[in-house]
Amino acid sequence: MTDDGAAGRAPAHIRDVLFPGRWALWQQRRGLVGYCLLAEAAAVVLTVRAAVTTVPTARDLVVLATLAGMGILQAELGRQVERVRRRVNTTPHINMTSVWTFAGVLLLPAALVAALVAVLYLHLAVRSWYRLRRVPPFRTVFNASLVTLTCHAASAVLVLAGVPAMGAVLDAGWRGVVAVVLAGVVYFAVGALVALPGLTVEKRTVQALFGGWADNALEASTLCLGVLTALALATLPALAVLVVPPLLFLHRGVLVKQLEVAATTDEKTGLFNTAGWHNLATRELARVERTPDACFGVLMIDLDHFKRINDTHGHLAGDAVLKAVATAITDSVRDYDSVGRFGGEEFVVLLPDVTRTDVITVAERVRASIEVLTVATTATVIDDLSASIGVAMYPDAGAAVERLLQAADEALYQAKSLGRNRVVSLT
Repeated sequence: MTDDGAAGRAPAHIRDVLFPGRWALWQQRRGLVGYCLLAEAAAVVLTVRAAVTTVPTARDLVVLATLAGMGILQAELGRQVERVRRRVNTTPHINMTSVWTFAGVLLLPAALVAALVAVLYLHLAVRSWYRLRRVPPFRTVFNASLVTLTCHAASAVLVLAGVPAMGAVLDAGWRGVVAVVLAGVVYFAVGALVALPGLTVEKRTVQALFGGWADNALEASTLCLGVLTALALATLPALAVLVVPPLLFLHRGVLVKQLEVAATTDEKTGLFNTAGWHNLATRELARVERTPDACFGVLMIDLDHFKRINDTHGHLAGDAVLKAVATAITDSVRDYDSVGRFGGEEFVVLLPDVTRTDVITVAERVRASIEVLTVATTATVIDDLSASIGVAMYPDAGAAVERLLQAADEALYQAKSLGRNRVVSLT
């Protein structure tokens, strides 16, 4: 798991690479600069140490060339999918190179695995620069260093288990199977942990740091394909090419899922958009209809005098306020409550399994959190925010999503009429 979301997305030019003083690395936060240099130094030291004790055989070099060639082939065949996936992906970036690097761990000495990582990431760097010209070179070097450290850790597990290569794994039987599984677990865990200090994320949540289930399922799948690739190359090398089609299909399947998520997500705030929230509300309604005495609440939230913010400070400041308010609302509700943006300055929240008293309490907490917000922009500080909130309860206000929204909107209108910055419930 690596992160491609660092600051410094300006286009990278040749002169920015050739002259160390122009490297984008020096523009990053001090902690990231130190960690990058430390990770790169550690990767170089471990690789050199492994290299001085390694005498590669002709077969090792053939395997290295085969894995590098297959990795580059897969990257080229899947480049269109990957380009779109990068645009819609908002979680830590997990690419498909784990198939080849983990296969290298199972087949090659540690020093040659590092060489494999270098070749694959050099290709990615050239491709990214040629097509995008916006990925800082230091980020690619840093990611390659982290993957190299991860491979060294997994290789160490195999050495400690007494099965340093796939041939020994096959001879060791179940002990070899356990060793491969442990190496995969270490690869997975170390890959996630060493990337943490280098992540550039605004919210330090578990999902923001480690990715969601889909991201981690993709990483686990690539490791499994890496094992199959290594097994094929160790026994019937011609069968290794059969790994590429399912890998490309997996890649495209991940993109489809991410496009589905993007289609239900509001770009400015990262919350559900109208369609996404409606889908969730409809599913929740279907659930409570099958559950006796079940209920849920809906909050309709509207920022007071938001047009004045846009007119006075500009739309960029308005966008910053919307993002801050979205975060304040999300932080004021439970993880499984659904927060959406209905366009403009209007937000909506679905609160499952709550009483009317609980809903009013949550609404007041949301209102208070918005009231104390301070949003710093490049030109000014905005700290006079407030919101009016309408509350509707199922089934008292209605048994359909549209009726609940209408009731919440009527309550919101009354809150506006009574002077704003308040919570009103008509049910």
